[in-house]
Amino acid sequence: MNLRNMVGSNERIIWQGKPQFKCFVFETIINPFLFVALLWGAFDFFFLTMITKQDDIGPMKGFFVIFLAIHLMPVWLYLGSILFCTLRYRRKEYLITDKGIYISGGIFAYTYEMKPYTDLSHINLKRGVFDQMFGVGDVILECGHASHSGRYNNQEHEKHFAIEDIEDFERVFKMVKDLQTDVFADTMYPNDLRPKENNGYNTEYRGRW
Repeated sequence: MNLRNMVGSNERIIWQGKPQFKCFVFETIINPFLFVALLWGAFDFFFLTMITKQDDIGPMKGFFVIFLAIHLMPVWLYLGSILFCTLRYRRKEYLITDKGIYISGGIFAYTYEMKPYTDLSHINLKRGVFDQMFGVGDVILECGHASHSGRYNNQEHEKHFAIEDIEDFERVFKMVKDLQTDVFADTMYPNDLRPKENNGYNTEYRGRW
């Protein structure tokens, strides 16, 4: 299903993009979970080697092998994230309209999420070590009362989602910031009982992008 199909008939698409593939794959492989999986796997491999060398445990060898296969679940989960990396990338997409921001993703379940600009409480730009290596950045969109997608966490009452690993991060950051400012001002500033044209505040919301 195309993310464009989720856009309303009265919305205008301003920007559409995906994460940079190289950075997306690299961050899938090189992350803190890699070291956990390596240590976990090394410990279980050592334990399994010691067990299989024992001759007096007899039929218990099979039990220990099955137990360790289950105990290696963190390793299987890490390998699974790499195996399905391409599928996750194909489903990851970002779209910005004059009404809000859309993000799609998922592996087995296809998810769509849309946040109007009036829900955004903060807009931040983050560039980690890998982001700087590949020339990309993350635009983090914090919402006061929303569910979240992405790999960032904040205080429990502040949820957010993120446009990750994009090359034109500076342009997208400025675009979202300006749109959020204009829409918020147009919505919250006192005006002539909400006319079609807002005469109460000097914004450039119409036709800026």
